[in-house]
Amino acid sequence: MTEKKKTGFEALAKASMAPQEQMLAVKKKKNSFFIGLPKEISLTPDAVELLVNNGHEIWIETKAGVGSKFSDQQYSEAGAKIVYSPQEVYKAEFILKIEPPTEEEIELMHPGQTLISALQLGHLLPEQVQALLKKKIIALGFELIEDKVGGMPIIRAMSEIAGSTVMLIASEYLSTANNGKGVILGGITGVPPTKVVIIGAGTVAEFAARAALGLGADVQVFDNHLYKLRRIKHILGQQLYTSTIDTITLSETLKTADVVIGALRAEKGKVRHVVTEEMVSKMKPDSLIIDLSIDQGGCVETSEITTLKKPVFRKHDVIHYCVPNVASRVAHSATNALSNIFTPTILRAAEEGGIEEMIFLHKWFMKGVYAYKGALTNESVARKFGLKHKNIELLLAARF
Repeated sequence: MTEKKKTGFEALAKASMAPQEQMLAVKKKKNSFFIGLPKEISLTPDAVELLVNNGHEIWIETKAGVGSKFSDQQYSEAGAKIVYSPQEVYKAEFILKIEPPTEEEIELMHPGQTLISALQLGHLLPEQVQALLKKKIIALGFELIEDKVGGMPIIRAMSEIAGSTVMLIASEYLSTANNGKGVILGGITGVPPTKVVIIGAGTVAEFAARAALGLGADVQVFDNHLYKLRRIKHILGQQLYTSTIDTITLSETLKTADVVIGALRAEKGKVRHVVTEEMVSKMKPDSLIIDLSIDQGGCVETSEITTLKKPVFRKHDVIHYCVPNVASRVAHSATNALSNIFTPTILRAAEEGGIEEMIFLHKWFMKGVYAYKGALTNESVARKFGLKHKNIELLLAARF
């Protein structure tokens, strides 16, 4: 029996419909993460449940959620494993935490591990950097991670919280109960309003100024970027006083201020001191400085880092509040905000095939990397300690 000869149309149809395997891109298999959450929680139970349902294993140190009002039981019911020592939680391949790692914590880590935490360049020690490099950790500072349009989502979220919280702090330490000036924050009929000076015109300043104006305070904003000053006036919709940071003008303004809020963003890895000790010495007794830039070293010369347990000190009879990560005062809200950012990022990284693939494929995520398997990759960190750094893109290109 002779085979029937194919027509040209039949041959074309068969060729078109046949699998063209060499033409298809092979999609990487979804990666599953083994995530450890130390005792400073960064995810809500709902976020943990979502990650577990997507195939990720999560170990949480016992009582990690106490500060955020989440119990071990809630995390256990969400599918996480509760562990009872730092040694156990640091067995995970991927550590997610809020505070920068201490030398003791780094000692518990192992080569190739991924760490996402705050960097806090202003208080970073060379010993911490060297320990991370020695352990060949892939370390990302979450305040350096950008989004697709160049914004900084975690900085934005934490800044919104800090700006909204700072007026509550100011009210607390202006009160007689805390040996403050004994004045109300804002203004009431027949009494001059409180004078609030904000140094910096970013997101923190926006939310702080909105709260202060709502209370009736007299608000003045200083920044060296005119576009930021225009932006804050436009957003707030009010003709509040704004000025560039002129030493003489700022010094005179501080003499009559009740509250000074330091909210300058770091430039080239460091915040500069725009308020000198001499300026502080001329401020009114019992006036208040809240230096929210303390995470990067502070913008007030007399600022010294404090803690939630001992948040204030006096210098030149001026009260100083210099607690880093002020969002930790409202840990429940902060954890929800961080979960909204971390959870989709982790899911995205899993879809891409892992953290290294996520770094390689997305420059906005790559910008968070400051240490990569023994190499320092952040120029600001290198400059601070006089160390050599390598271009992360070249390192990753060599890997492939």
